[in-house]
Amino acid sequence: MAKPFIVFSDGCNKDVFDKIKGNSELEVYSKPKMSQEELKVLLPRVSGLVIRSATKVTKELIDQAPNLKYVVRAGEGTDNIDKTYCQQKGIKVSNTPGANNNSAAEHAIALMLTVLRKTAAANTSMKEGNWNKDLFTGNELWKKTVGLVGFGRIGQIVAQRLSGFEPNTLFFDPAVTTSPIEGATKVDNVSKIFEKSDIISIHVPLIEATKNLVNKNLISLMKPGAILINAARGKIVHEADLFEALSSKKIRGAALDVFATEPLEKESKLRMLDNLVLTPHLGGSTEEAQFRVGEMAAHQIEEFFLKEALHNEVKA
Repeated sequence: MAKPFIVFSDGCNKDVFDKIKGNSELEVYSKPKMSQEELKVLLPRVSGLVIRSATKVTKELIDQAPNLKYVVRAGEGTDNIDKTYCQQKGIKVSNTPGANNNSAAEHAIALMLTVLRKTAAANTSMKEGNWNKDLFTGNELWKKTVGLVGFGRIGQIVAQRLSGFEPNTLFFDPAVTTSPIEGATKVDNVSKIFEKSDIISIHVPLIEATKNLVNKNLISLMKPGAILINAARGKIVHEADLFEALSSKKIRGAALDVFATEPLEKESKLRMLDNLVLTPHLGGSTEEAQFRVGEMAAHQIEEFFLKEALHNEVKA
């Protein structure tokens, strides 16, 4: 009987890969930055597929993988997987909840400080040979009002990590009735977050109810000096509406780690804005998080194929 063929299509931590590759009951293949063409060649043989954010498990991909039984998202968000079609085809889907939460939370805070202190722009200016100190007067994070849209695991870590800055922390999350974090106050609607906050950070999943949640209406409620951070999912923020607010200087600035289309198009107008910081979906991109998500994904693969145990299932 053939061994289950497992593909890590978006790469894997070397230590994790070496360990699972040493399992004689599995055949395992991994390549960082695997192209769609390379993956297509492997699909007819694939039993298990481990992905991060780059690989899109579409109907087309699934139809080319007749032996596919299990997809693991090494991370939390599963919007790059057609879960409905997987369910129709009897393919199980899991994620690795919690494994990259700390990294995602820290990146959101790093983006806050980058926008407030204009460090990215100052670095670029310095590398160009300038010393334009007066251009880069920023703002402190200390004692600012921080509004968190979504107060699950990542939102709560952000609140905890920010406590040393003594902020006034507000959050909106219909699923959280009382705050488990000292000093964080729940508000009863998302509009209040945008009206009252100096810094707004998004921490909700991408579902139908959150698609384009942050649009012209909510952005219009922001203070002129406020900033917006999105390190959650790209389609939560209406990019054209944000572009309008930033280009007209209606708000101070923003930072995006995620985008409606990834990779971000080279010709995107977002690249033109001097008050917008852009990073290429780095929320979970730390060595520590890469190890944790890989370790959890590898464990789930072994449990599924060798012990018929399914962990952290995500349904459509």
